Amino acid sequence: MARISSPDALEKVRQKILSRRDPNQPCISICAGTGCLASGANNVVSAFEAEIQRQGLKAEVNTKGTGCPGFCERGPVVVIYPEEICYLQVKPEDVHEIVSETIKGKRVVERLLYVDPTNGEKAIHESDIPFYKHQVRNIIGNNIKIDPKSIDDYLALGGYSALAKALLRMTGEQVLEEVKKSNLRGRGGGGFPAGRKWEESRHAISDIKYVIVNADEGDPGAFMDRAILEGNPHSILEGLIIGGYAIGSHEGYIYVRQEYPLAVENVIIAIKQAEAYGLLGRDILGSGFDFRVKVHRGAGAFVSGESSALMTALEGKVGEPRPKYIHTAIKGLWDRPSVLNNVETWANVPLIINKGADWFAQFGEEQSKGTKIFSLVGKINNTGLVEVVMGITLRDIIYKVGGGIPGGKRFKAVQTGGPSGGCLPEQLLDIKVDFDELTKAGSMMGSGGMIVMDEDTCMVDVARYFLDFLSDESCGKCVPCREGIRQMLKILTNISKGKGREGDIELLEELSETTRDASLCALGKSAPNPVISTIRYFRDEYETHIKGKRCPAYFCKEIVSYYIDPEKCQACMMCLRKCPAEAIDGGKNKIHIIDQEKCTKCKTCFEVCPTRFNAVMRISGEPVPPPIPEQRRMITRESRT
Repeated sequence: MARISSPDALEKVRQKILSRRDPNQPCISICAGTGCLASGANNVVSAFEAEIQRQGLKAEVNTKGTGCPGFCERGPVVVIYPEEICYLQVKPEDVHEIVSETIKGKRVVERLLYVDPTNGEKAIHESDIPFYKHQVRNIIGNNIKIDPKSIDDYLALGGYSALAKALLRMTGEQVLEEVKKSNLRGRGGGGFPAGRKWEESRHAISDIKYVIVNADEGDPGAFMDRAILEGNPHSILEGLIIGGYAIGSHEGYIYVRQEYPLAVENVIIAIKQAEAYGLLGRDILGSGFDFRVKVHRGAGAFVSGESSALMTALEGKVGEPRPKYIHTAIKGLWDRPSVLNNVETWANVPLIINKGADWFAQFGEEQSKGTKIFSLVGKINNTGLVEVVMGITLRDIIYKVGGGIPGGKRFKAVQTGGPSGGCLPEQLLDIKVDFDELTKAGSMMGSGGMIVMDEDTCMVDVARYFLDFLSDESCGKCVPCREGIRQMLKILTNISKGKGREGDIELLEELSETTRDASLCALGKSAPNPVISTIRYFRDEYETHIKGKRCPAYFCKEIVSYYIDPEKCQACMMCLRKCPAEAIDGGKNKIHIIDQEKCTKCKTCFEVCPTRFNAVMRISGEPVPPPIPEQRRMITRESRT
């Protein structure tokens, strides 16, 4: 790679790359993000390469493994350009047919297309699939078009043009003002205006300043930052360099979880490529601006996602939060001014500089501009990453993008904001998804986790689950967080076991208030959110657990039992064969009985019993009927007719 020494040279390199690419040449893009790799995408990539070689099409067809396009539920995803034909759940054995029919014969393989479950209609193009149709993918839209290990792919799509514009046509102050004008708010959870944070560091008096990417994504079910880092690492680097220029920093860090090996690999490759092209290092693009980037692998502690804890970890110490009497923007890493933003925030910066603050501000609400990426998971038909305009309703995300609740089940709640977020009920489905509205409702935007729950979800157990997670992840440094979470978890556990007592709800509310007000960092301050929100919207469930010793969702194992109705049992032996604990006694023409001592409450018998029989019953808060007398256990043709 030749070093690029000016914006004109950058544009010449870009045009040279484009001149070698025929926009009409078939290009097979296969998602090679972590989700699709787990579904066998590597084998699909290899199969395409081998098949194209076998059919003598190597010079005519381009094949690339790309980043995650979002539709993880249906991976591996394959998109064929320029037609934009999208195939889902592709297997190696499908490859011969795709190459023969679509690449050579220009015919669509209909069995691999998306089929709308509501009307049976098939979608040929990626943009026609309902999952994508209702999104605005400013950040992740290019993932399926880019080989993340190729800087040329990023340059071909206009990459680093924002950097050239910032360094050669704008002052640092002008870059800062453009970011402030856009009203970009941090996508990491707090929603603090990025421009104000940058301004604090720019005006701070120090010879050394730092800019940092927070990629310590620890929320259960969240993978937004991972997908961007894996799929388009150069967009993060470009945003980081621009941020460094704006505040007067010459050194940046990318703090990424050790559990993200592919993201780490792709970021390191991107840094080396940018250095080789002269887009990192000394005198970038002949501007006189120097900048370097280091990658730091985190140890996997959830609390290290908090700003001061992350900086403590970067310093080589235990990742624990520290009091922020002075903002980290003024006194952060090694007591120097430090700007910390998450992956998605930095990825927005090149778009704002290239297209302008007014372009960015056209998306979203008055106080929440732009788009936001969510990981949509749980009891939802279309699981994956979604990027939507701020201000969209929860209902539209869940039903238009997510495709609704599987199995005809009723929607019960959605948790936004990760383990420290709140659970919002059905009556709030029409709330606008932005920073302020979610906070008013008792939840939060967070980094973008969104977990959908159906009627079979116990809200007491949901609160218990997240408090259990946060109890493990609390650093234990301050008493309100350490003991407050632990005591709330103890009470919730007792309630879920049928051991709740009068006054427990009020005690949970009191502990929540103390933990929120007195904890040192954001982990402790937001930890009570699952408890507060579930009590606020599902108080009746708590009362049923405490007063009736019953779980309305039939989820809490300690107070739920399974029983086979002798009047309905047909002795089909389905439950007997499937029971993993061998807790069912029965045989051919013999009514089955569940041994309550052996039963692990796994629910397998309930799920496998044929619906035409419905013989397995769930019981909560009531005694299990005694076993039937031996003489009644035999089923005869006469007794059933």
